[in-house]
Amino acid sequence: MCSDGSTRAQAAPDPIDHLVIVGNGMAGQRLVEGLVRRDGAPRRITLVGEEPCPAYNRILLSPLLAGEMEREALTLRDAAWYAEHGVELVLGERVETIDREARRLTTDGGREIAYDRLVLATGSRPAMPPIPGLDLDGVRAFRDLDDAAVLTRTAENGGRAVVIGGGLLGLEAAEGLRKRGMTVSIVQRDDRLMNRQLDATAADLLERELAGRGLEIVTGGQLDHLEDDGRGHVIAARLADGRRLPAECVVVAIGIAPNVALAQAAGLEVNRAVVVDAHLTSSDPAIHALGECCEFEGQTFGLVEPIWRQVEVLAARLAGEDVEGYVEAPTATKLKVSGISLYAFGPIEPDVDHEVLTYHDPEHGDYRRLLLRGGRLEGAVLYGDTASGPWYFEQALAGRDLTACRAALLLGAADAQALLDDASNESPHSPAKEAA
Repeated sequence: MCSDGSTRAQAAPDPIDHLVIVGNGMAGQRLVEGLVRRDGAPRRITLVGEEPCPAYNRILLSPLLAGEMEREALTLRDAAWYAEHGVELVLGERVETIDREARRLTTDGGREIAYDRLVLATGSRPAMPPIPGLDLDGVRAFRDLDDAAVLTRTAENGGRAVVIGGGLLGLEAAEGLRKRGMTVSIVQRDDRLMNRQLDATAADLLERELAGRGLEIVTGGQLDHLEDDGRGHVIAARLADGRRLPAECVVVAIGIAPNVALAQAAGLEVNRAVVVDAHLTSSDPAIHALGECCEFEGQTFGLVEPIWRQVEVLAARLAGEDVEGYVEAPTATKLKVSGISLYAFGPIEPDVDHEVLTYHDPEHGDYRRLLLRGGRLEGAVLYGDTASGPWYFEQALAGRDLTACRAALLLGAADAQALLDDASNESPHSPAKEAA
């Protein structure tokens, strides 16, 4: 309030002079896009990427490996786009050190870059178990374009491959290699595929489908070591129970580990990843972290939906806008394997207070299981017909009481929504009745 009783808008803070983003992955690139369309964006933006090419869509690596997509389709923005928006793009260089006191970083090419504000979007690396033989030729992760290119060339020769990991990425890699002509075995340590997303029935339907395509599925299998052919190349995977799976190619897809070495060397607070607050600010107020390399309230991130929400918060913050902090929210899972549809969110196993609704049509391969608590949907697993998945997810996010349409919930979104609409129209407090 001013002395004359009037109010005046608070002046917006001056834009940041120079923002440097380390990491030209999907998170870093989306942050740049969120900034260049804002009035209060930093005056200069420099984006430093270790890979030699501009940002690309890692989610599409699986259809690229399967031969369903061309490499060019993965590129998010070409170099010309960055130039048009005044963004300096430094590719093929790894940031080696951060001098927080001088606010300057140094790359492995000897380049020194000063910053006023720094964002770490360094992503993650494939998690590797402490298993003998992982350093043999023929052993790969499936994480970037180089991995996809090497696996594609390997698959051209046929032969056998073993994929370690029966989660999303492992299944997508296995199906890609199979479609390229390899005989593929999947080794899953748990007793079912995608154990973090699917219940036993849906996992069984998925296993039957994949086995019918020719994939060998080994559940409850623990890798003991990889065998050497005597010339430094992998020749087989040996399991803890003694089983031997011949392989000229082994793909490790058991998860990811945040890239935090740079942050640790700079003295930032790091737990499993770089610890940030709700505005994605690290223990150094001039440094932020975003995406797979950050940790918020004990949580780390590997799916795009929460990372996109982080981007919106951080872009607004860096542009000097008032913005509410990042808040965790549920996410849904979909599998990117052609011909297979699944959609899941929420708890996998019901607790004693859950009401469980189930529909199963084995002949057509359709399965739906819903978990409700007090009439509100908390979790769903859909296999086969997943068209209603987004509607279920929307109801869960809204915390909507679905008691009025409970009888139609398993029939799909259209029937359930119709009952909800009818119940709303019949409510004594509906606008129509109040007007009457």
